[in-house]
Amino acid sequence: MTKLVGSFLVLLGAIFLFSAGLGMLRMPDAFTRIQAGTKASTLGNMLVLIGVAFYHPDWSLKLLIVIYFVLLTNPISSHALGRAAHAIRIPMTRATVTDALRDARETDRSAS
Repeated sequence: MTKLVGSFLVLLGAIFLFSAGLGMLRMPDAFTRIQAGTKASTLGNMLVLIGVAFYHPDWSLKLLIVIYFVLLTNPISSHALGRAAHAIRIPMTRATVTDALRDARETDRSAS
């Protein structure tokens, strides 16, 4: 039974990882690609690692540490990539309505 649950989780994680790759191909600009890649790959990696933990229960602590590392680093790296893309003025898609970072910078400049 645990092997079946582990297999299901690995398969579900693989589906999320596939959707992350598909999102990287299909999204219109760098910012939405970063989001699609980060969110889906974080969940996909976690599900795969939890599924592997069902196969190898003695690895559970190590896999939990890896999951923690993924949860800590993926959002931070995504944020850094987004800020860097904004700083070098990578264009946003025309459908983007709000540029909150630009608005915050303009507010800071006008306040000082």
